[in-house]
Amino acid sequence: MSQYSQLEKALKYHFGYDNFRPGQREIVEDALSNRDLLIIMPTGGGKSLCFQLPALIKKGLTVVVSPLIALMQDQVEALRKNGVAATFLNSSLNSYQTRSREQYILQGKVKLLYVAPERLVSDRFLPFLDLIHHQVGISAFAIDEAHCVSEWGHDFRPEYRQLILLRKRYADVPTWAFTATATDRVRNDIIQQLGLQNPSIHIASFNRQNLYYEVRPKKKNAYAELLELIRDSEGSGIIYCLTRKKVDEITFKLQHDQVSALPYHAGLTDEERTQNQTRFIRDDVRVMVATIAFGMGINKPDVRFVIHFDIPRNLESYYQESGRAGRDGEASRCTLFFSYADVKIIEFLINQKSEPQEQLIAKQQLRQMIDYAEGTDCRRTIQLSYFGERFLGNCDNCDNCRYPKPVQDWTVEAMKFLSCVARCKEKFGMGHIIDVLRGAKTQKIAQYEHDKLSTYGIGKDKSVEEWRMLGRSLLHQGLIEQSTDGYAVLKLNALSWEVMRRQRTVSIPVTVTQKLTWKEDNAKTVEAEMLLQRLRSLRKQLADEQSVPPYVIFADSTLKLMAQVKPQTKDAFSRLSGVGSHKLNQYGDKFIAEIRAYCQEHNAQEPKLNPTSSLTSVSATALQTLLLYQQGLSVSEIAEKRNLRPTTIFSHLCDLIEKNQPIDINHLVPLEKQQKILQVLEILGDIALTPIKEYLGDNYSFEEIRLVRSQWRKKSHKS
Repeated sequence: MSQYSQLEKALKYHFGYDNFRPGQREIVEDALSNRDLLIIMPTGGGKSLCFQLPALIKKGLTVVVSPLIALMQDQVEALRKNGVAATFLNSSLNSYQTRSREQYILQGKVKLLYVAPERLVSDRFLPFLDLIHHQVGISAFAIDEAHCVSEWGHDFRPEYRQLILLRKRYADVPTWAFTATATDRVRNDIIQQLGLQNPSIHIASFNRQNLYYEVRPKKKNAYAELLELIRDSEGSGIIYCLTRKKVDEITFKLQHDQVSALPYHAGLTDEERTQNQTRFIRDDVRVMVATIAFGMGINKPDVRFVIHFDIPRNLESYYQESGRAGRDGEASRCTLFFSYADVKIIEFLINQKSEPQEQLIAKQQLRQMIDYAEGTDCRRTIQLSYFGERFLGNCDNCDNCRYPKPVQDWTVEAMKFLSCVARCKEKFGMGHIIDVLRGAKTQKIAQYEHDKLSTYGIGKDKSVEEWRMLGRSLLHQGLIEQSTDGYAVLKLNALSWEVMRRQRTVSIPVTVTQKLTWKEDNAKTVEAEMLLQRLRSLRKQLADEQSVPPYVIFADSTLKLMAQVKPQTKDAFSRLSGVGSHKLNQYGDKFIAEIRAYCQEHNAQEPKLNPTSSLTSVSATALQTLLLYQQGLSVSEIAEKRNLRPTTIFSHLCDLIEKNQPIDINHLVPLEKQQKILQVLEILGDIALTPIKEYLGDNYSFEEIRLVRSQWRKKSHKS
């Protein structure tokens, strides 16, 4: 059997999945062809599997370079629970443990070895590596967090630069470099510094579709809103604050309000930080309140919410930190509280930098972060454009797309604003212009005698926040400009003068006070929720007995499938996503017994699913749609119940049809229409929807065509 034909079998056996995520198979195939690799894949994209699976198939030992002890220990533990022969060598081991593991490695009993970069290239370790290469064989070096090799990266580590020794010493061994984010400059630096030879480069999309992004104004009652947000959310979460003082303050308040929370910052001892981090990972505490020092190397996939109580310094940091939510692919929430008071604190810190160029770059990055916070476009569009990725349209999973702000005519106010900029001779920033408009009595206004201008005090009817909202909107629309030399001075352009001459109107989106409600994507029936809590309790009990995090036993997504499908035999249990051969044998009987007990107590029945179809490729959210559809709910009723768009529900139904689940579409598409669509598909083939619709005419909807095409695809694959 060739190594390529083993891929799906090995994927299911070791990790419990029938299908690869987008891009994974291509990466694994390149790894198996002994090529050097450079993989840029965001957190939660399945990066680790891209080197773990080839390591299990290839002969010899794969050496994984990981910079953090806690991360490598968590990953090794998770691999062992999947029946994978993995180990690590680091400073946490005593001499006996180290020698014992080295013997196992030389006996060929280990497939994956995790080691820190400084140990790997040390004078003591290199001879041992030579011995491994000679006796067992080194199949590859997998360099995790590869951006650490570049001084242009956001986490440069000098010890990574020494890894070039591996290419010089073991020229025949491929090197695989993995990172979650890297600019073009960092990518080129990784290739050069690691000596990658004609690497296969894979850049995955940075779009984390399961994350809901929102920005909320940070008002006086911000803590009360934060508390409500936590109480309304499920699962564990991280709250990021700018300073240690704020971390301690928020932690104290949450604990006082009966929220299980712990702090994490540089002011704690190493032992305290490690203890708090371990309690969070093992679900002994629900919320971690932290500075940005927390998160690097945290292998906790089931974080359900990340809240930035203070604005981050740049978009890249925000993407990384918010991206620690929902790494298991389940619906999660990312909230940013924004205020200009926080901006002033960051500006003060930036001004403490000694290098003018560093100040300039930091101020430009902060301005991009402010644009994101105040922007009215899709949050994803703004984020992805920062990484050079285009995203067009409505994502339906951010506040700006779900709750678009109403547009109002603010032409008169815009004329006042621009006129004030002109009368201040285009030498001041937005804050000063607003002070003049509102008739403030500041030292700067008195110094420049701006209290004598005709625009002084003509904007008292609007608040500072409203004027700032207008100013940002004028910038976004290109009706005014801002200097980019580090000082945010407002400048007029040709469009500005058109507004002041009444040749152009100005409409802006206006924020209205509303309570944004949050409904988790995979809404659950009461019955499934009751069983899910029992399964979580069982998982926590097993995890505590084995001193591992609960997600190592089974992921949240797998527990949700158990609660929805209620498998009561080992065969049915084995078809769940995330249930591999090793976990089936180790935990199957215990979870099946819990499910059977629940079903007997509540007279609950297994749902009607296709028994010949594996559920490993059916997502929990699509399965929830199936269960509601089988209860007789219409597409619009399911969409309303689940707080999703009808088009998303149609996508679920199409996916379920193609995965051989029982979906009757006869009441959604009349039989005569089905026959006509099938005829056109036989003529045109499996092509995009638009040409098919153009051929059929306006009497046929895209949804009808999609459903019939899915039925046609299923039959075509069978024949």
